[in-house]
Amino acid sequence: MNNIQDRVRGSLIGGAIGDALGYPVEFIGSLKGIQSKYGERGITRLNIEKKSGKAVVSDDTQMTLFTANGLLNAKQKGISMKYGICRAYVEWYLTQTGEKSSKFNDCWISSVPELNVRRAPGNTCMSSLYAIFKGGEPYNSSKGCGGVMRIAPIPLYAAVDSRMEILDADRLAGDAAEITHQHPLGYIPAALMAHIIYRLALDEQPTLSSLKHYIVEGMETLEKLYPENPNDVHYMQNLVKKAVNCSENDAPDFKNIISLGEGWVGDEALAIALYCCLRHFDSFEDALIASVNHGGDSDSTGAVTGNILGAAVGYDAIPQYYKNDLEMHDFILHMADDLYLGEVTTM
Repeated sequence: MNNIQDRVRGSLIGGAIGDALGYPVEFIGSLKGIQSKYGERGITRLNIEKKSGKAVVSDDTQMTLFTANGLLNAKQKGISMKYGICRAYVEWYLTQTGEKSSKFNDCWISSVPELNVRRAPGNTCMSSLYAIFKGGEPYNSSKGCGGVMRIAPIPLYAAVDSRMEILDADRLAGDAAEITHQHPLGYIPAALMAHIIYRLALDEQPTLSSLKHYIVEGMETLEKLYPENPNDVHYMQNLVKKAVNCSENDAPDFKNIISLGEGWVGDEALAIALYCCLRHFDSFEDALIASVNHGGDSDSTGAVTGNILGAAVGYDAIPQYYKNDLEMHDFILHMADDLYLGEVTTM
């Protein structure tokens, strides 16, 4: 298998694993509560649902898959990628409400049963997409993490054969997040995340040192992309620098993560994910365990961690026990391969 194809697969599957690992504990509200249910280390293995026999994913993975389908639809139709992604998000919205629309009917994945189940969809995403569906424009100042947790397909698609320049991919990721989250700290983290994933996917042998380099490079790039938002860029940079510094100290994960926030907002979700990737660069399992065992938005911090570290290690290096019972495993691989090929294919 081509190395970058393995990285694309690793990022999408890694994100879904982190999402599925964190989803059962997302609303427990505290590390102590998680530990009381799952033991001293917290949740460490996927929680298998009795009804389906699978570890289910949340809206994070659902929206990530619609990002991929919308991006590829746009390429196939020769339309703006942001517009194609926006249309796909409206189709995801319709899967959550049960409504049908002849106007928004482009994504073949809308018929997948697992994507028509409500998995705690974010209020900002739903209200913004409702406005678009009704022909209006969303207006909010949300910096929730619902923008950053879904953009991994953009840098993955862009990196293959350098289909897009990295700055264009970064900008598109930010624009895709801004569709629903219009505070700068709702979309600036998406651009930074895209930059890091793009670089990791193309690095044949990424190291901890190279990850740190890509983070610094990405933070500098934010200044070029968002000169109109210097204060928000500076805030994002400082929080990420704090995450880097925390990854090098001797404090336990839960204390470091608390110092970075809870992950409900985009800047905190990315900072927590970067901390986990840096602190546990050589252990996908330890990185994901750290990323979800806290009192905040566990599925989103897990998803972003899995997207980033998965792009670094690739699919084959992810432990098999995290793949075995993952909901939509084969379907997610199919979507990853579509991103690699750059075209829409159905199953």
